[in-house]
Amino acid sequence: MPEQSPPVAVLGAGSIGVSFAILFARKGSPVTLYDPVTTAHERARAELAQRLAQLHAYGRLPDPQAVSDCVRFTTELPDALSGAGFVQECAPERLELKRPLLHDAASHTADDVPIASSSSAIVPGELVKDMPAGLAERVLVGHPGNPPALLPVIEVVPSTVTAPAVTDRAMSVYRSAGLRPVLVRREVEGFIFNRLQGALLREAYCLLRDGVADVDDIDEVVRSGLGRRWSVIGPFETADLNTRGGLQSHAEKLGPAYARMGAERGQHDPWTADLVAEATAQRRRLLPLADWDARVRWRDEQLMRLQPIWDDA
Repeated sequence: MPEQSPPVAVLGAGSIGVSFAILFARKGSPVTLYDPVTTAHERARAELAQRLAQLHAYGRLPDPQAVSDCVRFTTELPDALSGAGFVQECAPERLELKRPLLHDAASHTADDVPIASSSSAIVPGELVKDMPAGLAERVLVGHPGNPPALLPVIEVVPSTVTAPAVTDRAMSVYRSAGLRPVLVRREVEGFIFNRLQGALLREAYCLLRDGVADVDDIDEVVRSGLGRRWSVIGPFETADLNTRGGLQSHAEKLGPAYARMGAERGQHDPWTADLVAEATAQRRRLLPLADWDARVRWRDEQLMRLQPIWDDA
């Protein structure tokens, strides 16, 4: 049985903060939503009610009132942090706002409480710069998909000084809240989510600039093709299942074309033999080639569940 998520302090009552409040509260955890701006509370309360009603209408939440009852609002930071077993900071993406807020959160919570920032791109090492070691070791990034109440992935990014026990605790809390945490093993700006998203967006802008397609046609390729497939499997598994023989065969056949496309954009990062071998070895541990045909059938079944192939709607 997963452990129940502890009392949570969510710092920042914007859209991300409200969505995090729903995420934790729907598991029964008491959530205190802090924002120093009193006018933000009225908007956040309205957004909370609207999102809960929407979840209920789509059959995702049987008792919206029970979730709402788990969330309270405050303008006082000490009040928000009192008794918190986990802190999720959701301030705007500005170092001058996040650093002091994280420092205060670490200073006014117990020594074993993780302090997670929702930073979208700022690495945790920058967030804890000049912070005392005893406080910095409890700070890490917990970057969600947006909105976190609907997208279950969250990137957990420790700094070089984050205590391993804090990272483990954050991963456990997120799992208990129904998320699927992914450990980011190195501090890189943008982490995984925004680097992948940014790579696609950069190419989309280039295709528009070069007159290859307009914005809606580019979006349609993602809506009806890449996005639909990636909602079932990711890019490595897609390549693995697209070519009989798996990832190694795919790289041999299409690697040179992808290298030329990258070079055309000034990105000279060919898939080396060692890199392909490492990716292939990891895929084969996940899926032996003997099971390849069965997995292809599984992929197709999942896509048919999303939309039957005879449905043109």
